Amino acid sequence: MEALVQNSNDNSKRKQLSLAERTETVTKHAPLVKRIARHLSARMPASVQVDDLVQAGMVGLLEAAGKYDASKGASFETFAGIRIRGAMLDEIRRGDWGPRSVYRNSRRVSEAIQHVEARLGRDARDAEVAAELQVSLDEYFNMVKDLRGCRLFSFEDMFDSEESRLQRPGDGNTPDADLQDEKFRQALLNAIKTLPEREQLVLTLYYEKELNLKEIGKLLGVSESRVSQIHSQAALRLRGRLQNWK
Repeated sequence: MEALVQNSNDNSKRKQLSLAERTETVTKHAPLVKRIARHLSARMPASVQVDDLVQAGMVGLLEAAGKYDASKGASFETFAGIRIRGAMLDEIRRGDWGPRSVYRNSRRVSEAIQHVEARLGRDARDAEVAAELQVSLDEYFNMVKDLRGCRLFSFEDMFDSEESRLQRPGDGNTPDADLQDEKFRQALLNAIKTLPEREQLVLTLYYEKELNLKEIGKLLGVSESRVSQIHSQAALRLRGRLQNWK
């Protein structure tokens, strides 16, 4: 009997949305799904369709409306944004959209950057990486351009606040796996701090401030394609610096 009373008291503390409120909330936040979908698709290959991301994101939004608990303090938009983005990333991960040649070149470029920086003790320059790969500078730039859509790291997780990570629904990972994820996230954040200043700025503007490539280009006074190149180089440099991470 005491257990039943305790459960009743616990449930009374939960401030979940009613069915009518859920329906209204899903309708109100549908534009949020489209905004996140457009942001993600901007750096994905053409084979990843915005409509597919929106569909996956709507599932995440529906789940968020059903599981949101206002008593935990987070706004619904914050809670839903995590679920929507997660659902879209899960959809992308399920699809094998990256050509093998792209992944091979990704490894080649990352290893070349790692070798140059280990040898010179500083950030590798474009011409030095191209020479290490034994290709022309134009060929190297084309390789970097092709790598733009590769998901080398889950950048979205890097800029989550501690509060939002604690509120993220469980995914069934073991405590050991969660610890490994947290250690990797910290190693990644530390590696970002070692990047050239412009690459750090592009990553911050793109992932934390959610500006698109065109908007970042205007701020930096460079073309959209140049911002894309800086973004890809930053990711490849990070991959090289984290090559031996355990």
